[in-house]
Amino acid sequence: MPERKLDSDQNLRHRLHTIIFEADTPTGKLFDLLLIFSIIISVIVVMLDSVADLNLKYGQLFLFLEWFFTIIFTAEYLLRLSCIGRPSKYATSFYGIVDLLSILPSYVSLLLPSGKYFLVIRILRLLRVFRVLKLVQYVGESNFLQRALWASRRKISVFLLSVFLMMIIFGSLMYLVEGAENGFTSIPRSIYWAVVTMTTVGYGDISPQTSLGQAIASLVMILGYGIIAIPTGIVTAELTFKRHISTQVCPECSAEGHDVNAKHCKFCGADLHLDKK
Repeated sequence: MPERKLDSDQNLRHRLHTIIFEADTPTGKLFDLLLIFSIIISVIVVMLDSVADLNLKYGQLFLFLEWFFTIIFTAEYLLRLSCIGRPSKYATSFYGIVDLLSILPSYVSLLLPSGKYFLVIRILRLLRVFRVLKLVQYVGESNFLQRALWASRRKISVFLLSVFLMMIIFGSLMYLVEGAENGFTSIPRSIYWAVVTMTTVGYGDISPQTSLGQAIASLVMILGYGIIAIPTGIVTAELTFKRHISTQVCPECSAEGHDVNAKHCKFCGADLHLDKK
């Protein structure tokens, strides 16, 4: 009897996992489409609730809908935890954290009323649409770009540090050249000018008035155009290979990004097709 109950529990968990996590089955796609529709409606409700006239007229309705969706998303979050072999893996994953943050503001609002407006973070859950609509190529490109950014993180860090140092140098130089009489009242304010100029934003609230200052500004502007192109080259250098991935979600650790022909999770080794046997 205990073994039969264990098998029954495992089968129930696998069925729930198929419905909740898999987008390549009819029930899974239906579940995710309903979820996305609910997310969109709940975010619209939060935004409309922030309009004073609408809040005054439909405040009670908005409050009811807010808690209606919060309860639904809370139940969904708990179900996701229950059908994963390692709940902590899902809870600490990107989607797990987003799912948790999407329901916390409602409970926080019981103590801090204005906290409910942070519910707009639910819009991040719409990232699931890539899996739901079987846009595997977009998931693949997203993971591909993520890997390239991670691989070039040290080069980008050195580049950003170099840019930061140049901004300090040019800001300090402009402070000495222009002085307070031309709006460069301190080194931090002059560094602010260097940041605005080097990024080619150019607010115009501070500008050099002397010939030497304008010459330095011209140099900073030209450097700015060159600096914008450098990160693109760094990341492009890492984009040297491409893999095809599936939408398969590991039933144990909820990891994604597996190869199309993968049979086991590359993170925990679990059988990826256990629920289909």
